[in-house]
Amino acid sequence: MTLLARPWSLRSRLLVGIVALLLVLGTIVGALSSAVLERNLTDRLDRQLAAAASRSSQTLQTLPGGVASPPSVDAFVLGEGAGAVGMVVIGRTVVRAGYLLDDGTAGTLTAAQVRTLAGVRIDGTPHSVALGALGDYRVLIDQVASNAFVVVGLSLAEVEATVGQLRVTIALVTALALVLAVGLGLVVVHLALRPLDRVVETATHVAALPLEEGDVALVERAPEAPTEVGRMGAALNRLLERVESALGARQASEDKLRRFVADASHELRTPLASIRGYSEFLRGSSGRLNADGRRSVERIEAESLRMSALVDELLLLARLDAGPALAAERVDLARVLAEAVGDAHAASPDHDWRLDVPPEPVEVVGDPARLHQVVANLLGNARAHTPPGTTVTATVERTEGRVRVTVADDGPGIPAELRPRIFERFVRGEESRTREGAGGSTGLGLSIVQAIVAAHGGEVALESEPGRTVFTVELPPAP
Repeated sequence: MTLLARPWSLRSRLLVGIVALLLVLGTIVGALSSAVLERNLTDRLDRQLAAAASRSSQTLQTLPGGVASPPSVDAFVLGEGAGAVGMVVIGRTVVRAGYLLDDGTAGTLTAAQVRTLAGVRIDGTPHSVALGALGDYRVLIDQVASNAFVVVGLSLAEVEATVGQLRVTIALVTALALVLAVGLGLVVVHLALRPLDRVVETATHVAALPLEEGDVALVERAPEAPTEVGRMGAALNRLLERVESALGARQASEDKLRRFVADASHELRTPLASIRGYSEFLRGSSGRLNADGRRSVERIEAESLRMSALVDELLLLARLDAGPALAAERVDLARVLAEAVGDAHAASPDHDWRLDVPPEPVEVVGDPARLHQVVANLLGNARAHTPPGTTVTATVERTEGRVRVTVADDGPGIPAELRPRIFERFVRGEESRTREGAGGSTGLGLSIVQAIVAAHGGEVALESEPGRTVFTVELPPAP
């Protein structure tokens, strides 16, 4: 997105709107004022011009030479200031033409200026003409005799100077008003939008809360008032009340479910232990059973073991969800990885197990048994879902402010559609949906990893592609 395409804030739009409105109003007022003043000054000049033309006609009639042989322009254009134009026309002949100089004497008009004056219509009304270097004029033609006319012109320079000065003044005043409007507009807009800022702060604070889990109390409320922003705040408050009620109902339901899972898991442990005991007893008396009976007893014992493991994992997750107090001891993760890799090698020697740890201890504060379970589950996940001969490497290192544990393998990788929910409960790959393929997987191992890591204030992440899968656990280091 470019700078010009970036959306404007409400403050900017309001401020630009105020400035634009003042600019438009200033322009309209300036244009109307200038037009009215120019019209008034021109009307006054026209009246002065009519009087000058009348005087010139009367003067020409009383001069010795009369209209036929008038003296210089200064003799019949009387009482006017420098720049006044006079011309006498008899028939189609210009008898005399000139203008008054600053000292009152007559100056000579150019041929082009004379043609311009001669081209003015004879209708008894003033007309505006441009006389080249002399500037703009108002010109009036008065009939002296049947075929004689006197042309008188007065300069518009004073009118134009006055109107121009007014326009400059209005422009300066408008610019000053715009500067003041920007300053005052910032204050006014800030005060007007302060309630909206509090609404935004409330919504931002609520959005930052961990609403996805736990008992959430939405104590933040937006200000209410009988204004547009106040009504929006009231609507937001009603929404927050509904959300808080829904979150409370969700939390109550989750608490009931956790208690049920914990109670059911606890209650199932006793009958499962009995089943295991009886199956072991029957296996010890296998001499009395035929082949089908012995296979059935073995399957009963295997399934009871698998179900016991599932019950233990469910009970662990229920306890982690309830937020139990974990042990807080200094744990050397290098040693934990060494022990876990040794156990994995003993359980699956057909994999290539590798360990990469620094010579000095890498310590965190946590529960040693749970942290060992995290590493064991990640190694067990690699063992269960990769073929024999796969290289599995466990690494621990210090990074900036964190301790990082990685378990990487060069197996076939995790399907793309499974990666976003790999840490959800009871999620298993296609080949692990059967007990044989997954080695009795319950689909809870990675869920337990994430729950334990989160309980220690850490994070777990996955990167996977064909030929490389990496699980990364980051934990805060021991002080």
